[in-house]
Amino acid sequence: MHRIDVKPSWQALPVGIAGLTLAFVLASSAGRAAAMFGPASWRGLFALVCIAMAALPWLVLDREGRRQIGLKKPRHAAWLPLALLLGVLAASACYLLGVTLYGASADNWFVSVARNYQLQPSAGWSLLRLHLTFTIVACLFSPIGEEIFFRGFLQKVLEDRHGRTRATVMEASLFALVHLCHHGILLGAAGFQLLPVSGALWVGQMFLLALLFAWLRRGSDAILAAILAHAAFNAAMNGWIFARLWP
Repeated sequence: MHRIDVKPSWQALPVGIAGLTLAFVLASSAGRAAAMFGPASWRGLFALVCIAMAALPWLVLDREGRRQIGLKKPRHAAWLPLALLLGVLAASACYLLGVTLYGASADNWFVSVARNYQLQPSAGWSLLRLHLTFTIVACLFSPIGEEIFFRGFLQKVLEDRHGRTRATVMEASLFALVHLCHHGILLGAAGFQLLPVSGALWVGQMFLLALLFAWLRRGSDAILAAILAHAAFNAAMNGWIFARLWP
């Protein structure tokens, strides 16, 4: 297996590409947690984390290394509409499971997402403006940043050490766990609260979603299909939130 191609300036790094990746995982996870659990004014940190994820390959990898992680033209264009469809279907399945089990209670993962939106400084905005603003942001930052990092950079670094199957399970597990910041661990007036059952269900869904994105990335031989599926998931999620769960 051809190991990931790193720019010459990074090849002599004492900790190696694996150490750099671990440091980035820890830093980006801390930034995500700060954005979700810190003051409302810190919410912008999440966008910065996503930008850093998207920028990492251009900072560390040479042109061939970026191609290795999927930053290239898809093998077959037919994967792209399929990715959009599967993203919408996955979000709809998450919505239906949530409302079936928990209705509009705090245990519903999409209700948690809606409450995170409500913490944003948006007083006086119309419902349409809220919907469009949060959906545009959700379709740009996390799909691009997270897919380039998780299904691209991290997947390849792990593959070089552990093989494709174990690497996919590992990156999907990490992707699922960091989404506990969005549901499963809540911060209220009484402090942190754990939702063990619904949180575990949410993590399980995020794990399966990550496997879907990884399958699309492998099948199309490019990150773009995973990005489109992720964006479609977020767009459909917001559609359900603003149509059915918004107070």
